[in-house]
Amino acid sequence: MKITTRVFGEIEIDDNKIIHFPSGIIGFPDMTDFALVYDEEKGKNAPIRWLQSLQEAEFAMPVMDPLLVAKDYNPEVEDDHLLPLGEMSADDTLVLVTVTVPKDLTKMSVNLQAPIIINANSKKATQMIVNTEQFPIKYYIYDILQAMKKEGE
Repeated sequence: MKITTRVFGEIEIDDNKIIHFPSGIIGFPDMTDFALVYDEEKGKNAPIRWLQSLQEAEFAMPVMDPLLVAKDYNPEVEDDHLLPLGEMSADDTLVLVTVTVPKDLTKMSVNLQAPIIINANSKKATQMIVNTEQFPIKYYIYDILQAMKKEGE
């Protein structure tokens, strides 16, 4: 499948890379099919990737592995919420959080209260709200990313 995106221009998505959100994502219940893409120049190991909508080519959300910036991130999730994703083990579970990138990059943050959980085997996913004050909606990450960048140099 070829789509023209706002962030990456024209890209090709393999059918086996399509991630289905049966209930859509928070705020966008009609957007159910996505692909996880990354900036080719930065490579697969870049901390920020994009969840690209396949229904709305203009819509892509920056996402990242929360463990890169919050080492103790382990929200409690009701098993009932994960049932639509199929049978899962820790090895085939991918957890991502959305990244907010404002004009002032020092205010870059991730939302630790609304993780995206993907079953890598079934390619089904859900986004849910974790109601706990332990994980904030705006967890600032600019300094953490800068430190990671310096370590990698």
